[in-house]
Amino acid sequence: MTYNASSLLVAQRPGEVSVSGIPAIVTECGAGAKFAWEEFFLGTVRNAHTRKAYLQAVRRFLAWCESVNVELPRITPGMVGQYLDELPLSTPSKKLHLAAIRSFLDVLVQRHVIILNPALSVRAPRYSALEGKTPEITVPQCRALLASIRLNTAIDYRDRAIIAMLIYTAARVGAVSRLRLKDYCFDGTQHSLRFSEKGGKSRLIPVRADLERIVTEYSAVSTNGEASREEPIFRTASGRSGRLTEEAMSAIDMCRMVKRRLKAAGIMTGASPHSFRACTATDLLLHGTELEAVQHLLGHSDSRVTKLYDRRQRQVTRNIVERISV
Repeated sequence: MTYNASSLLVAQRPGEVSVSGIPAIVTECGAGAKFAWEEFFLGTVRNAHTRKAYLQAVRRFLAWCESVNVELPRITPGMVGQYLDELPLSTPSKKLHLAAIRSFLDVLVQRHVIILNPALSVRAPRYSALEGKTPEITVPQCRALLASIRLNTAIDYRDRAIIAMLIYTAARVGAVSRLRLKDYCFDGTQHSLRFSEKGGKSRLIPVRADLERIVTEYSAVSTNGEASREEPIFRTASGRSGRLTEEAMSAIDMCRMVKRRLKAAGIMTGASPHSFRACTATDLLLHGTELEAVQHLLGHSDSRVTKLYDRRQRQVTRNIVERISV
């Protein structure tokens, strides 16, 4: 049976959970089950993006259970395994769905709605990635992209500053979109940017000289002396006027801008803002920077995640296959 994931997701905005949208299979188990639903999605899962992903995964699983007429207390490990086998998603997505199902059923166990967690003994599909799937962009392409932006309007200065910041800080696009004027700091010796990253992390990254010049030039055409320190650094455009509004750009706005600039520069359109993180990490490693230092710059808790951004092995592999004399 095929399900439309979007139709099973009641929340319309990231992190929004409609209490009235509790699935019937949950409400039929009584007040404890409804309490567990609200506790899990409104209390336990605090990250908005994780909440949205888990909500979609749990709703999809519960809809499957309803379709085969299985009540919550009668779900078995075999059923969870069967569901995962039939799920038409990639292995990483299946692992995420299983994690969401396990976590939700754990809360049901704690609230005495079910006796045991049937997903606890179900093994996740094996998946090992030696290299991330983020589309690659090279150092020459980054340079060409920055050089391709003709500085005629405040929007041009803004776009160049965003792209330069993504490259020279290796910050995530979501963190860049959340920057306020107060986050651009000067300690008497150097400028720094304070990023609010996922997981509640706050990181201070020094601003190199060329990025400082680019940000200063953008600031000169976009702000005035009366601007509040709480105002966003990067703001949306006012139609085709070339002027900026008071509204902050979202991460999606920045993604679309990067795609437009890549296309205008004649560079591969498969790249995204995340591609700059992989490019910066690889470039630093190629020039002898220690993995731990690159890990700190990227804000990773585990060095194994940082290694996924390392594209040096791909370059070595290409050199090897080019030597085949067949």
